[in-house]
Amino acid sequence: MFLHNFKYSFLTLFRNKMLIFWTFAFPIILATFFMMAFSNIEKKEQLDIIDIAIVENEEFTNNKILNEAFKVLGDKNSKEQLFNIKYTKLEDAKKLLTDGEISGYLLVKKESTEVIVSTSGVNQTILKQVTDEIIQNQKIMEKIVENETVNGIYNIDYNKIYENAIKTINEAEVRLENVSNKNLSYTMIEFYSLIAMACLYGGILGLSSINEVQANMSNNGKRVQVSPVSKSKIILGSTLASYIAQLIGLAILFIYTVFVLKIDYGSNLLLIILLSLVGSLAGLSIGILVGSGFKTNENAKTGIILSYTMFCCFLSGMMGITMKYIIDKNIPIINKLNPASMIVDGFYSLYYYDTLDRYFFNVISLVIFACILILISIYSLRRQKYDSI
Repeated sequence: MFLHNFKYSFLTLFRNKMLIFWTFAFPIILATFFMMAFSNIEKKEQLDIIDIAIVENEEFTNNKILNEAFKVLGDKNSKEQLFNIKYTKLEDAKKLLTDGEISGYLLVKKESTEVIVSTSGVNQTILKQVTDEIIQNQKIMEKIVENETVNGIYNIDYNKIYENAIKTINEAEVRLENVSNKNLSYTMIEFYSLIAMACLYGGILGLSSINEVQANMSNNGKRVQVSPVSKSKIILGSTLASYIAQLIGLAILFIYTVFVLKIDYGSNLLLIILLSLVGSLAGLSIGILVGSGFKTNENAKTGIILSYTMFCCFLSGMMGITMKYIIDKNIPIINKLNPASMIVDGFYSLYYYDTLDRYFFNVISLVIFACILILISIYSLRRQKYDSI
């Protein structure tokens, strides 16, 4: 009887055009619109090479740290080039700045190093920050030299020390491990929230499975209630059919976004699947709770699920990338209870971090969320009685 009920519940779901649209078609349509809207945003926001000048005086020539650092940052053959550098005299640098041909220029003096700009902006800020960072590292190296002198090492080859320090920094850069995805993208939050929405839309399928066993919601429910068959087996079969149908829709969405839209979710495939399974269970549990706990018609229940899902996705960043960060910063408890945010944060942690603590925290939170809602639904269904059928 269980397999019979599972089979026909599964077939019934795929005959419902509204369910097919919300769980299969709508996420794919939305994914397409997201790609059309966001595909060129980050390309437009990429920094151009910044035009600067450096006053080539004796102080700059003798400063090996600044020389080496800006040589690397201005290397036109490097993919990491940040500056387009012109080495000039002071008068020429002033003229270039006045004419707007450079964002600023660097003037090295005996006692200080100055960054001269005419206006404030992103390029000017970057030049100032980079210069400050180099000077800070220079002071650290000079402190090392000073300590060596205090320790009684008087025959010091300063050039050799600076060369070794620079070599050490370069080698350290090579040893840095890239623990995050190679294609870091803040717009991924939008696609994470889309997956979360697809998971939570499974609530509509869960609602449908519960309506089919309630006498006050469908004719099939009336037959179920008067039949001698175990109600728990019927509910389990219908719920399992809804869950599998939801997973099929989610798999189609993943295939479409990965192979058609070329979205990179990272390399942790098994963990992505686990999070999707748990997220779908959470979505299904919402539908079961609404179906069993709300005394209203099917359309109203569907509206409740859709409204709740979209509100959760809004808080998780679907309608605005910064919304998730605003909630996390100001009212973090909301996103701790928001299933869409749990799913988004789980994907986010896989994409950006090398540890799995945050990921498993979200997975466990989703399991607890789903279990609580299912237990409440079971209690509600057991209390249902009908005066007449």
